[in-house]
Amino acid sequence: KISFILIVLVLLVPFVIEEFVQRREWGTKFCIRVVRYLITGIIVFVISVSDSLLLTATISLEYVVKKMIIDNNLVRHLLACETTGNVTTLCCNKTGLLTTNRMTVVQVYVGEKHWKNVEDPAKVEEIILLPHIKESIIEDLSVNSSYSSKLLSPTEEDTLPQQVGNKNECSLLGFVGALDGNYDEIRTRYPEEKFVHIYKFNSVRKSASEIILKKCTTILNHNGEVIPFSTADYDRLVQTVIEPMASNGLRTICLAYRDFSSHRLPDWNDETSVVDQLTCICICGIEDPIRSEIPDVIAKCRNAGITVRMITGDNVNTARSIALKCGIISHNDNASVLENQEFNRLIRSKTDGEVKQNLLDKVWPHLRVLARSSPQDKYILVRGIMASRINPAREIVAVTANGTNDIPSLKIADVGFAMGIQGTDVAKEASDIILVDDNLVSIVKAVMWSRNFYDSIAKSLQFQLTVKCPLRDIHMLWIYLTMNIFASLIFVFNVPTEDILTRKPYGCTRPLISRRMMKNIVGHAIYQLTVILFILSAGPTIFSIGDGRPVDSIFKSSEHFTIIFNVFILMNLFNEINYQQIHGEKNVFHTLSKNSIFYGIWIFTFVAQIALVHYGSLAFSCVALTFKQWIWCLLLGASVLPWNQVTIFSFVLLYFITNFICFRWLI
Repeated sequence: KISFILIVLVLLVPFVIEEFVQRREWGTKFCIRVVRYLITGIIVFVISVSDSLLLTATISLEYVVKKMIIDNNLVRHLLACETTGNVTTLCCNKTGLLTTNRMTVVQVYVGEKHWKNVEDPAKVEEIILLPHIKESIIEDLSVNSSYSSKLLSPTEEDTLPQQVGNKNECSLLGFVGALDGNYDEIRTRYPEEKFVHIYKFNSVRKSASEIILKKCTTILNHNGEVIPFSTADYDRLVQTVIEPMASNGLRTICLAYRDFSSHRLPDWNDETSVVDQLTCICICGIEDPIRSEIPDVIAKCRNAGITVRMITGDNVNTARSIALKCGIISHNDNASVLENQEFNRLIRSKTDGEVKQNLLDKVWPHLRVLARSSPQDKYILVRGIMASRINPAREIVAVTANGTNDIPSLKIADVGFAMGIQGTDVAKEASDIILVDDNLVSIVKAVMWSRNFYDSIAKSLQFQLTVKCPLRDIHMLWIYLTMNIFASLIFVFNVPTEDILTRKPYGCTRPLISRRMMKNIVGHAIYQLTVILFILSAGPTIFSIGDGRPVDSIFKSSEHFTIIFNVFILMNLFNEINYQQIHGEKNVFHTLSKNSIFYGIWIFTFVAQIALVHYGSLAFSCVALTFKQWIWCLLLGASVLPWNQVTIFSFVLLYFITNFICFRWLI
């Protein structure tokens, strides 16, 4: 508003003084000049308070959100669209995200013999069991699993049965079927209403075969006899069965029972005394295969500057095996794999047992896998990484979760991803983004779209800061419409490529206009101004045309100023191609093939410019140019393409010279 008022006053006051004080004239000419000054003020006001960047951000955000939904990312909080691209740490679950979440019993230890590859029907037939042992396994697995867990007939697209309910229990029910058992018949024989007490299959009991095995005092041998089970037997079984299973990435579950006399029933609420002095029947090794695409996705995350940390309830051997298969850790790196007890011992003070940030800062940089973790361990790790200041820039943490107990971690993280399939409704409500397909690939796509959103804003801003030029007021309005509004749409609808994952995160403190962008802006502004001044001074001589200066204070349309205006528009049109890449890429045409909207807007603007030059003499003070003059305009406009390569080369050259000088100075 102030600029509008000042401009009108600066133009109007001297004119009024000249007309009324000096000439004392009044006529139609006076009204026309006043209206022209008002129009000039309005145009400058519109351009000075340009809202095209806000328009770009709004349209780009809407476009990104829709594209992320297509890529299985349901955005609940719009801020996550920008934050996701800056993520440096991803704390993720194992089950369902890194793995297929389709459990299958692949190994079993029963009757003092270790059977492998039992997922193969031919291998199952080789298992020789006494009838009462086989019946005991079928009956106990059928009854000691939630009755809501079941196997349904496969769909048309799938050949395997559908697993409904707890996946671990479904795998055990699948093993029942492999042994020619029918869990439905057994459940009908033992309905839930007749159960005296139920100890639910929770996180404490699942995958903790060592805990159940430690409570066993007897075990079934190959003859089906109950024999004593000593501590030495326990150690041998852990070393020869459980640890090898875990090393192969298997989740181990121990099946055991205890008989009670009907005359001496225990206190069923005292689980500790009830679940003791058990008889071990078998140990099952359950496999949840990793998704085939996960190793490549983890590698992309590493190249993108994102550290993936796996948080799982499995034991340390299983967790390490899965992490190796996924590529989260390797045999040659110094990454650490910790169980929750060791983790808490390292990060807590020995005096008061409280978590200390300085102790946590010694652990989390190398931590890649946290095994046997609880929701509280997950929350402590996420909060500690975010609070750490050992790096110049704060870590941006994303976390995946599916349970109600994970809500604190979802809320405190910079970006919280809730599992769309496994996740509870409460977890989804607490999240920023819902993973519709529970796949890590979708998170990587979210990172790509987020970084693309940031680049779109940066490209638009860089372009708009370059197209300012002191032309006539009506020309400035045309530039505002074509360069600021239409051109901004070109940068909005860019599609991200895999190359965007080769860059590190920007960080939360980096300015929007980077050093390279500033050099591009200054370099192209100087070049355009030089070309315009050259045409202004030498154009009449080179093109053999009039200089277009006013005669008797009367301005008339001329070829000279039409060429200046046309060259300026064309330079910025070709600059739209240059600014498709803002990170020093030499091939500026690399991504154009994936942006059809670019071609439409660019061609429309070019055709409109031709029409304006030839038929806009009245409104835009232009005259029609000859074919030769148009060729010169196109050559001068396209000259910004090689000039852009010069700026890229000069930036690289300056970088090497600076490093060389610093290196020599240190020597």
